[in-house]
Amino acid sequence: MAENPAYPVGLRLTGRRVVVLGAGQVAQRRLPALIAAGADIHLVSPAATPSVEAMADAGELTWTRRPYEPGDLAEAWYALIATSDTEANTAASAEAEAHRVWCVRSDDADAATAWTPATGHSEGVTVAVLTTNAKGRDPRHTAAIRDAVVEGLRDGTLVAPHHRTRTPGVALVGGGPGDPDLITVRGRRLLAEADVVIADRLGPRDLLAELPPHVEVIDAAKIPYGRFMAQEAINNALIEHAKQGKAVVRLKGGDPYVYGRGMEEVQALAEAGIACTVVPGISSSISVPGAAGIPVTHRGVAHDFTVVSGHIAPDDERSLVDWAALAKLRGTLVILMGVDKIGAIARTLMDNGKLADTPVAVVQEGTTAAQRRVDATLATVAETVVAENVKPPAVIVIGEVVTVRPDSSSRASE
Repeated sequence: MAENPAYPVGLRLTGRRVVVLGAGQVAQRRLPALIAAGADIHLVSPAATPSVEAMADAGELTWTRRPYEPGDLAEAWYALIATSDTEANTAASAEAEAHRVWCVRSDDADAATAWTPATGHSEGVTVAVLTTNAKGRDPRHTAAIRDAVVEGLRDGTLVAPHHRTRTPGVALVGGGPGDPDLITVRGRRLLAEADVVIADRLGPRDLLAELPPHVEVIDAAKIPYGRFMAQEAINNALIEHAKQGKAVVRLKGGDPYVYGRGMEEVQALAEAGIACTVVPGISSSISVPGAAGIPVTHRGVAHDFTVVSGHIAPDDERSLVDWAALAKLRGTLVILMGVDKIGAIARTLMDNGKLADTPVAVVQEGTTAAQRRVDATLATVAETVVAENVKPPAVIVIGEVVTVRPDSSSRASE
C-alpha cells in the first residue's frame, strides 16, 4: 500500500514547550530556527557542542545535562530526537506517539511523525521543501530545490508581475564584467522589478532578453542628445522616466563608480529630487584578468596593483594620469579602455624607464564566451594588438604577474 504524502503545515511555537534530545551537530543546525520561532526549548543531553553550549549560556534554551529518561516529552508540543543512542531514540519516539507529540527523528525518518523541510528565506517569504516519497527522501535533492526557488525569488525571476515589489526612483546597477551570472543578486532583483532599463553597451546584455515584454529597454548609446552632451541626455532620460513614477534601472558594465560616470548621474538625480539606489558591481579591472588566469597580485611577484583609464592618450593635455610615476612602480598596472591608445601608452612607459620586455596581456571580452587573451611585451604590444585584431572592450595587464601560471611558483620570496 502506498504511503500517504506528508501534510505540509506551519507551526506557531512561540512560548510552547519543545523538547530536543541530543546536542550534537543535528541539534546545532536545528536549534537556531527553533530559537527564532520563540519556542520554549528544553534540551536533554549529557554533553553538547560548543555552539549549543553557547546557546544555553545565553539563556536561549534550558539544558538538562543527562541522557534521555521516560517522561521527558511530557507536555511537549514538538520534539526533535537526535541522540547517538538508537535505543533511546526508539523509546523517545514511542513516548512521543503515546503523548501525541509531533516527533522528528534524525536517525530514522521513516519512524518519525514529522520531518524538517529544507528551508530558505527571501524578503518575508519562507520556502520549505519536503520530499513526499518516503523511499526517495534525499536531503541533497530538497536542498537543491530550495536553493533554486530562493534564488528565483531573490533575483525576481519567480515573482509574478502583479506581485513585484518596487524600488522607487532610479537604481544604478553595476552589471559586472560581462558574464550575466556575475551580476549581484540585488542587481538582478532590481532588473526584475524595472519598468524601464537604460543599458550601456558594456552591460550584461544577455540579461535584457530575460525581461518581461512590458519593460522598456533603452540603449544609452542611441539616446538622441541634440544640443546636450550624451551624458546629459542620459541624465535627462533617467529623470524623465522616474518622474512618471516608473521603476528605472540604469544598467552599467562593471561597477558604476569605476569609470562608469555613476556619480554624475547620482548628482543629476539628487538635483532633480529623485531617489537613487547604487548597487555595486564586480569591476572588470580585477575580474577579467582573473578570468584569464592572471592574478593582479601574487606572493613574491606583485604586492600592489594600479588601475587607470587609457581613454585619453598620455600626451593629451586633458590626461590626469601621471604616466611617468606609473613607469617606476614595480606592481601590476591594469589599464581599462586603452586598446586604441596602447601604442602611445607603451612608448610613454618605456620612455620613462619601464623595461621593454615587461610582460603584457590583453584580454578581450573578458568573462564571456568570446573571451580571448593575447600576450606580448611592452615593446611588441602595439603591433600585436593590430595583428591579432583586438577590439574593445579589453583589459590590459602590464607586469610580471602575466607570466604566473597555475603550475608555477613564486620566483621570489616576500
